[in-house]
Amino acid sequence: MSTDSLHFAGVVLITVPTIAFGGARLLRAIYRREAGYLDDPIGQNLRRAGHAHAGVLVIFTLVGLLLVDQADLSSGLRWLARYTLVAAPILMPLGFFLSVASPRSQSPNNLIYLRPPRRPVAQRRCGNARYRPVQCLS
Repeated sequence: MSTDSLHFAGVVLITVPTIAFGGARLLRAIYRREAGYLDDPIGQNLRRAGHAHAGVLVIFTLVGLLLVDQADLSSGLRWLARYTLVAAPILMPLGFFLSVASPRSQSPNNLIYLRPPRRPVAQRRCGNARYRPVQCLS
């Protein structure tokens, strides 16, 4: 692994204790049946999704940093790939967390758009492609 990728990996690894502590906090709120957490189903789901996505994206980022060094890319593209890989596990969960920052929120605010859409555009137009492939192809 190159020195630059090691620096980026260090930044990503700093987020691991935050993800673990936050996940443990969510589990404690569920097991103790804390009223503030259980009374907010939208916040509960989005916080849980944020921690789950963060954990998975950190793993993908570390693997991606290894692959960037092996790819035949110019130095500028390598830097762009590294920044993009590191931004994903930070920005996507941030969209989940900040979209319900207020405990009184009834729906997510516009910060939810920091994460990508749930389904590809083609699936939104024609329904789930797995169940109706013929209609989607026409």
